[in-house]
Amino acid sequence: MNGLRSGQLADAAGVNPQTLRYYERIGLLAEPERTPGGHRMYPPEAVTVLRVVKAAQRLGFTLDEVADLLEAGRHRHGTTGPSGLRERVAVKVADVETRIADLGVIRDTLRTALTAGCTDLIACSRTPSCPIPFSDLAEEKPADVPCCRP
Repeated sequence: MNGLRSGQLADAAGVNPQTLRYYERIGLLAEPERTPGGHRMYPPEAVTVLRVVKAAQRLGFTLDEVADLLEAGRHRHGTTGPSGLRERVAVKVADVETRIADLGVIRDTLRTALTAGCTDLIACSRTPSCPIPFSDLAEEKPADVPCCRP
């Protein structure tokens, strides 16, 4: 029987052996053939599948999204048409750009809070000059609770 045992595959792909079992359970990795002694024997292509999964995760795809991408590729039946990868990547790029913009707002707000000298979130949330957006707490503001240094 030609192939890789679990430990060999895990080493070659840079993953934990338990990851192989998990990926099998959720369908990312095909169930391998077994030796007469019951050892799993994975085809050499399994290394590529695992590397693709890990690379896609690093690019922000969830395991469900990766499974969908792999499944779409399997159902192309040898055609040269699009598998939806371009569309899925375009959606992921838009999502990443939204998250980057959100993180920029968070960074700027936190920098403003640092510059303002905020030292206590509760006290700061009760002052009109607080740079952190506590607008939902506007009705609960007591008079002149200091939050920021002058």
